[in-house]
Formats: sequence, C-alpha cells, structure tokens
Amino acid sequence: MIKNSNNKRLGWVITGSGHFFEECLDIMSELGEFDLFVSKAAEEVIRMYRKKNAQFPKDTRIFKDTTASSAPVGFFYKNIYHTLVVAPATSNTIAKFVAGISDNLATNIFAQAGKCKVPCIVLACDTEPEHDTKAPSKMVKVYPRKIDLENTKKLKSFELTTVVSSVEDLKKVLKKI
Repeated sequence: MIKNSNNKRLGWVITGSGHFFEECLDIMSELGEFDLFVSKAAEEVIRMYRKKNAQFPKDTRIFKDTTASSAPVGFFYKNIYHTLVVAPATSNTIAKFVAGISDNLATNIFAQAGKCKVPCIVLACDTEPEHDTKAPSKMVKVYPRKIDLENTKKLKSFELTTVVSSVEDLKKVLKKI
C-alpha cells in the first residue's frame, strides 16, 4: 500500500483506544513494511479485544513500551521514517501531545517525530460531541468532554501534523504518501 522511493519506513503508534482499534489493525495488515510502536495501554487493549494474532506484513518491527527513556525514539535520529501515524489516538494521548508532555512511548515518539521534521497523521478518537464506539463486548455511546474536543482542535494547528477523524479519512491520507 505505502511505497517510498527513499527506502524510508512508516512508523505507526497505537495507544489505548478501543475506538477504531480493529479498523486500524486491518489497515496495518495491508501495509508494506513498517515499524509499530505499542504503548502499555495499547497492550491492554489488544488483550481486551482479543487481537493477539494480528496479521502484519512479514517485515514489521514491533517495539513495546518497556524502557523508561523510550529508547526506540532513537530511530528518528537516524532519518529512517518518512511518516508517523498515531492511530487510534486516545483523548489522553492527544492532551499530552498538545501540552508537550513526553512521558511514555507514544508521546515520546510523537515529540521526536516533530523534532526530526517527520510528518504525522493522527486519528483522533474524540472529534464529535457524541459518537458510537465498540467496547470489548458491545457498542456504546460516548460523549467526549469539551476539553477533549478543544485539544483535538489545537492539535490540528501543529506543524507537519494532519488530524483525521475517521478511518475513511485515514485511508485517504495514507494513499497520498
């Protein structure tokens, strides 16, 4: 799906959101080689949604949040990424992005991508005043708080950052890279 003439890779961060989670895994299964960064919260969501055996391309490298310094951020200094995708992104992750907090793998990766001028695509989960989402056992209605919606709006103003609000929009943006 994504080819890059510079032999650079796509980086993808998953956070602890169940919203759009399975759809993002489906998209990833169709990609060429990429690096996947899995936050601690995402590991929990994987277990809740029983997605232990997601089918990723053979050359996918997976990095988990196991170091205090988020050691995998060092890859961004080696200029090996053409784009970073953060999908799905929780309201907590979005709030930390907006506040400049880098205290876990997901937030450190986003910060370093920005510092290394790597374009970012963020699939924000809280973009509408209400929406349906899939919980582990059923569909539920959620009502994002005003602060969640404001943070998503603020993130849209970040340099080299594209914020999308649907899986369809994410697919469209990915086709352009």
